[in-house]
Amino acid sequence: MDRVALRGLRARGHHGVFPHEREEGQTFVVDLVLGLDTRPAATADDLSRTVHYGEIAEEVVDVVRGEPVDLIETLAERIADRCLEHDVVQEVEVVVHKPQAPITVPFDDVTITITRSRV
Repeated sequence: MDRVALRGLRARGHHGVFPHEREEGQTFVVDLVLGLDTRPAATADDLSRTVHYGEIAEEVVDVVRGEPVDLIETLAERIADRCLEHDVVQEVEVVVHKPQAPITVPFDDVTITITRSRV
């Protein structure tokens, strides 16, 4: 299976279990690795036979900006579901970063990584 990766998609969302996270929002960063067979597109040199990563990027940002959820696990699942709506995408790895998580000690990042597939 071939891989198309998008790294560092950023959007402001209002996800979290604390009221201030829901009210103020924060920036979330998303990395994706999409698994698909790119041979049909490469052979025909035809965008319609592969995944349009620009459209995927916009859809992921819409999910992050969309309906708030408590957990980044839920956010990652919603992003994976959206990616798998594209027929050519057979598998997706989603990493959601929450660099402004409400943690009381110094830290760099909090992430959740999930992999979902059609099978």
